[in-house]
Amino acid sequence: MSNHDIGKLAEPEEKVYTTLNLGPTHPATHGIFQNVLKMDGEIIVDAEPTIGYIHRAFEKLAERRPFNQITPITDRLNYCSSPINNMGWHMTVEKLIGAELPKRVEYMRVVVMELARIADHIICNSVIGVDTGAMTGFLYIFQWREKIYDIYEAICGARLTTNIGRIGGFERNFSDKVWELIDDFVRDFPKGLTEFSNLLERNRIFMDRTINAGPVSQKMALEYSFTGPNLRAAGIDHDVRVMNPYSSYQDFDFTIPIGTQGDVYDRFMVRQQEMWESLSIIKQALKNIDRKDKKFSADVPEFVLPEKAEVYNNMEALIYHFKIIMGETEVPAGEVYHSVEGGNGELGYYLISDGGRTPYRLHMRRPCFIYYQAYPEIIKGSMLSDAILTMSSMNVIAGELDA
Repeated sequence: MSNHDIGKLAEPEEKVYTTLNLGPTHPATHGIFQNVLKMDGEIIVDAEPTIGYIHRAFEKLAERRPFNQITPITDRLNYCSSPINNMGWHMTVEKLIGAELPKRVEYMRVVVMELARIADHIICNSVIGVDTGAMTGFLYIFQWREKIYDIYEAICGARLTTNIGRIGGFERNFSDKVWELIDDFVRDFPKGLTEFSNLLERNRIFMDRTINAGPVSQKMALEYSFTGPNLRAAGIDHDVRVMNPYSSYQDFDFTIPIGTQGDVYDRFMVRQQEMWESLSIIKQALKNIDRKDKKFSADVPEFVLPEKAEVYNNMEALIYHFKIIMGETEVPAGEVYHSVEGGNGELGYYLISDGGRTPYRLHMRRPCFIYYQAYPEIIKGSMLSDAILTMSSMNVIAGELDA
């Protein structure tokens, strides 16, 4: 500095900002992704997101695998509601091969997918509470996610990465134990959800921290192609289960909860109300499922493994068993897009088949990828603590984002 500059005050344009790395391994980011923030004190002036830290090349992996063997890698994307990922993939292939499922099987799928939606919302909403300093609700409500995992385990033997179901239906029929666990959950969960609601929904501290935090307008949500609870919280009643019904959702009576401000509180409340709606859908499905019936798949023997007794005594069953295990089942040429209402938005698969044993091309529409593009715009001008809450409430899952 020259003698001439001594004593000169800093000009406004020379203001120094702080650069803050939020992530990629910060516990508050809820996953392995990074945001480089330009900070003026505690105010976010600008943000630049980066992704790709756990990129697993899902689409390219799928293009080298037989259709049935793609199921296990779909449930490693949004692991909070993995059965929905599994069944979304199965329905995509079923649409291409023209498989028609018995009503009973479709209702069984609805039960499992709605349980998965509840589990997903439990995780997201309880974590929002933790980010406001409310740990108790998280501890109380998480036992119900464990009970859902018990149901998964009774169906397929796994709890987190479930691999539930097969192209054409399920691997096996639900046992008496499965029905018993589902009945117990439907009977007891309202008490747990009410307890969680009483802790947070009208809590003054929680409301002050979440109302007007991270608002998303209807215009912004539509321009970024938001779906799921994040879109509905902004006041738009779009739900794939209603707009483009699949798996017999048109048979069920339920409402679509919506918000008004599109802020953290609205996103929380929409998920709260959706858990009640999911519970109602499960009850309706249980009333119409014949538990004594033994149908658990469509008539697509080239995709559903035959019973062992059949394999040992029937040549046709032995051939199908061999072809399925060795991945030699071919799918007709064509292209198809199918989407389902995932726990955090529209989850879609765009599949092109050239008539071979693996997909020619596969693209996945993952809702997290869209939310994360809007995230920097949403948090500009907000406090750092609000940015953490905003990320929690948007339910961004790193495994799905980096697919």
